[in-house]
Amino acid sequence: MKSALTFAAIGETFAGLALLTTPSLDSQLLLGEQLASAGVPMARIAGMALIGLGIACWPGPPLVGMLIYSTLVTLFVACLGFSGGLIGVLLWPVIALHVILTAFLIREFMRKARGQGLLTTGDR
Repeated sequence: MKSALTFAAIGETFAGLALLTTPSLDSQLLLGEQLASAGVPMARIAGMALIGLGIACWPGPPLVGMLIYSTLVTLFVACLGFSGGLIGVLLWPVIALHVILTAFLIREFMRKARGQGLLTTGDR
């Protein structure tokens, strides 16, 4: 079972990287059609989710996978907002929520890392 999970995690991570970098080509190869304008950023967000899923399943814990996903989506969606291109009514609230979520995930990651002795805050 563990080797199947590892294989699936690696496969999903590579699928995510493909969607993140070449979403229109992937759509053409899989579905025979190019993506419409809003489809490209949505496919990239799906790619980020697959990368996070792959990392959460192997080699890292779920917290690391979710942190990577949330950070990537926060940065990507913020870039969309600041570029002035595709902006819907919920874009800025989603950006704000992802900034908050990412901050909470970073705080939790740091707390766990300190608890495991991976991070030190003392002077030497």
